[in-house]
Amino acid sequence: SSDLALSLSCYAKSASVTGPKNISFQSSGETVHGVLYQPQGAGPFPAIVIIHEWWGLDSWVKQQARMFAEHGYVTLAVDLYRGQVTDDPEVAHELMRGLPQTRGVGYLTSAVAYMKTLKIVEPNRIGAVGWCMGGTFAMQLAVAEPSLRAVAINYGAPETDPAQLKKIHAAILGNYGARDRGITPGDVGAFAAEMQKIGHPVNVKEYPDAGHAFQNPSNKGGYRAADTADADRRMVVFFRTHLKD
Repeated sequence: SSDLALSLSCYAKSASVTGPKNISFQSSGETVHGVLYQPQGAGPFPAIVIIHEWWGLDSWVKQQARMFAEHGYVTLAVDLYRGQVTDDPEVAHELMRGLPQTRGVGYLTSAVAYMKTLKIVEPNRIGAVGWCMGGTFAMQLAVAEPSLRAVAINYGAPETDPAQLKKIHAAILGNYGARDRGITPGDVGAFAAEMQKIGHPVNVKEYPDAGHAFQNPSNKGGYRAADTADADRRMVVFFRTHLKD
């Protein structure tokens, strides 16, 4: 059908990507590191800030950054942990606890400012995406950075304070697992209802059989390939709609 053809064309990837390129930028006197991917060509291209899970800037997050670059975006995966990466949940928990929200959000707003200085980036077409801890930071970045056009939150804690929500200018997409014990369907529903109340509806989907972190194959018991493919498709269409069209 034509609808299917349209959705498949939305999902088409561009041919080639350059990266990862190690970059650094300043944030409140600190040097922050990240990796940059870009589509081939002169650009300028729309751009997406990529925000890692509590594991740190690992190979899985870099794969996500590459995937979005294949769809035609300059992507910058920011290292919130100053070089530390782990696959041990106890260490990850400690790393996450050691990252003050103000510092994390500061690094990310500085990443947006850095991207605006790049000739290959369209400065008024920037979005963000995060997963797990990074999903929570994506939510906070949407509040802190009014210039963002589109933010995708994958099982990150939703903000429900109306005063904070009113600061959001970006379109918001959410992908959540209905069996997530940390972020419940009630939490997600309350967030969507608050956004509706202030006239800023959000596109939230809950996957009935999915728990937390269902998009990462290293989550042995909880990875859901079909739900992940659907969530990825939703994000590709969402960013195309808000950053390209």
